[in-house]
Amino acid sequence: MPPRKVRTLAAAVSAACVALVAAGTALAAGHGGTAPRAPKALGGNWYAAAPYFMPLDNNPPDPGAVMDATGLKAFQLAFILAPNGGGCSPTWDGNSPVGSDTAVAGVISAIRAKGGDVSASVGGYNGTKLGQSCGTPEATAAAYQQVIDKYALKALDFDLEEPEYENSAAIHNEIGAAKILQQKNPGLYLSVTTAGTADGTGWFGKQMLNEARSQSFTPDNFSIMPFDGGFNGAASQTAALTHFNAVLRSTFGWDEATAYAHEGISQMNGRSDTGEYFTQADFQTVLDFATSHHMARFTNWSVNRDRQCSPPDNNGKTSGTCSSVPQGAYDFTTYSVKFAGATPPGTPPPTTPPPTTPPGQGSCTAAAYSAGAVYVGGDTVSYNGHTWKAKWWTQGEAPSSGGSGVWQDLGAC
Repeated sequence: MPPRKVRTLAAAVSAACVALVAAGTALAAGHGGTAPRAPKALGGNWYAAAPYFMPLDNNPPDPGAVMDATGLKAFQLAFILAPNGGGCSPTWDGNSPVGSDTAVAGVISAIRAKGGDVSASVGGYNGTKLGQSCGTPEATAAAYQQVIDKYALKALDFDLEEPEYENSAAIHNEIGAAKILQQKNPGLYLSVTTAGTADGTGWFGKQMLNEARSQSFTPDNFSIMPFDGGFNGAASQTAALTHFNAVLRSTFGWDEATAYAHEGISQMNGRSDTGEYFTQADFQTVLDFATSHHMARFTNWSVNRDRQCSPPDNNGKTSGTCSSVPQGAYDFTTYSVKFAGATPPGTPPPTTPPPTTPPGQGSCTAAAYSAGAVYVGGDTVSYNGHTWKAKWWTQGEAPSSGGSGVWQDLGAC
């Protein structure tokens, strides 16, 4: 299944684990599972660097472990959509109403408890968007304001891509809503993300920019996604960024430096939906381009994919839960940290430091747990005299009944 284009909640076990952990976190924080911890003030550099993260699907890793391993402070949570059954109320992935949410609220509280924060992304590739169903900019803005108020958000991303951006009325509503929110929420960090093409962005992307110009709306950045469109490697991406700079200049009358100061990139780490490949070296090249041109944003899809598949190339397939290229855990996330101006830890720590010698193997028949090994769903190991089974991909998290919930205790050997 294409990892960016399929936004279902089919990973029921993963979602259930996230909900339980999140609810427990929220209760422990004294919020009863209904409202997240108030955010710590973060600089716009962190919202500009926040990689996308699906908190309810694609086997989400523990965000706290990602923060510890990389130094990351902000996540771009995806996606806010209209209800799958129709209507103008915000939901996560079209399935989980924001108004009654406790799971994502708990995840946000856990991130904020560690000094981080989140932005929410509205739109994306799949599902019905609020701009399509709400009818007017005012109604669309009111729906998004519910999300801002629920989670005390300081940042919001408008991911405007097909098929929504082919609907001029929907784009009018989305851009109009963004302008209303900008006026109603002073200091709100706003990004607008759209498709990338070899000449920067396509016809519909250019029409979206024209709509923003006609409404006199300027966000913190306009970002393109140069993947899934005949790209391969960093050179094709930096060329697209150069061309997109020219599009921004001609649309808004900016000079080159001003255009770069409003320009961003959203990449796809590893193998894309269409079989393009972007490695750690490509990310470094694009990062160097972005920083040398003083660009406004550097992000990627996604933290859920920032881990190695088994086998590393995933048999030539694209996954929503791993990158399909050889890598260490969260290699690609460290480039976001660098863009934000921070220095990633020299050696990413494991989620739980394992003992030097796994104790008490006794008569266990499964192989002993190894902190450096990659385990996928169904793999079994021996640890502390018990047999454990992995529920999904994991590396560096010692078997226990806590943590992210990835391990199932099958009992004493």
